[in-house]
Amino acid sequence: MIERAAKYLQQLKRSQRFWKTHAIDQRYGGFWSCLDRGGAVYDERKYVWMAGRAVWMFSKLGDTAAAEPVLNFLMRHGRDPEGRFYFSLNRNGSPASFQRKPYGAVFAAIGLAEYARSAARQEPLDDAAALFWKIREWIADPTLLGRPRHGLSQLADVMVTISMLLEIMPSHDDPRHAELLNQMLDEALAHQHPELGVFVENIRVDRTHFDDSPTGRLWCPGHALEVSWFLLRILDQFPDTAKFNRVLMNIQRSLELGWDSRYDGLFYFLDTQSKPMLELEWDMKLWWPHTEAILALAHAWRRTGDAKWAGWLDRIDEYAWRTFVDDEFGEWFGYASREGRITHDAKGNSYKGFFHVPRAMMWAAEEITAVPKK
Repeated sequence: MIERAAKYLQQLKRSQRFWKTHAIDQRYGGFWSCLDRGGAVYDERKYVWMAGRAVWMFSKLGDTAAAEPVLNFLMRHGRDPEGRFYFSLNRNGSPASFQRKPYGAVFAAIGLAEYARSAARQEPLDDAAALFWKIREWIADPTLLGRPRHGLSQLADVMVTISMLLEIMPSHDDPRHAELLNQMLDEALAHQHPELGVFVENIRVDRTHFDDSPTGRLWCPGHALEVSWFLLRILDQFPDTAKFNRVLMNIQRSLELGWDSRYDGLFYFLDTQSKPMLELEWDMKLWWPHTEAILALAHAWRRTGDAKWAGWLDRIDEYAWRTFVDDEFGEWFGYASREGRITHDAKGNSYKGFFHVPRAMMWAAEEITAVPKK
């Protein structure tokens, strides 16, 4: 495991160097995420949620000099007059598009919180805490963002709430945080399919499952695995053996059912009843489900010492390295066909930036070199 950790840390350094060298706009500030294989900008629009992620990642690595121009640009230009975050901005900061989802704000919040810690400043942390509760309002009532009510508990909303709480709680005392964190733990577990054992994307707000539409049958192996390691971190604070075992079941079943036995790798989306998928890219292999699998397995291995998690880590690791890692230019490719052929050789776009790869490499290395908890 020591050699594996060293390999992960090498990838972390290469990713950090790639994005720091190419992605920060020295003229206007802000962060470009649309970089080609070698790092050249092919779209000058700046995507708000990619900026928030970059601020978090640079700050997590202690590089506030890189985080500051990105954060300053984001907070100066990223919001509309009502405080809602745009999806993208033009190079000079003027609005480009508005997605009407809360996720740009989510990553601004975690970026603010981590920057506050790294720079030892209180004001960004207070801003993050206030923004958190505004985001909770937007999730509870999507009409505030111009979207209709849907009557669903969405796994993405549960996970981002957890991610914000885990970032804000250590430095900001609010008695509501711990109660909400436990509520989100139970909400995530409610998404566990009663037969398959995996976390599905959507259930009703009353926590019942439904399978009469693709919406209720949709699950994403990578997303289910990502939620798992968040939940294991919550259970470090609030131990519960039964819930712990349910999370481990989700990891195991997500890997077993999500793995492509013909070509290897994790499918992007699947249907719980194996019915036709509306998502045309369902059988593609993307970088981030594999980084999240690495993280989930590193967390599970540390907490159990079970060799099966190390075995799965070997399998995921081998696939990711032969498919996504670019030894020539650094950073990872993001998109491959089912057969493992790279379909897009860009290193970033409106959905891929300085986040999943470095976060996984950083925390997986930390987990597998730490003293086992059991």
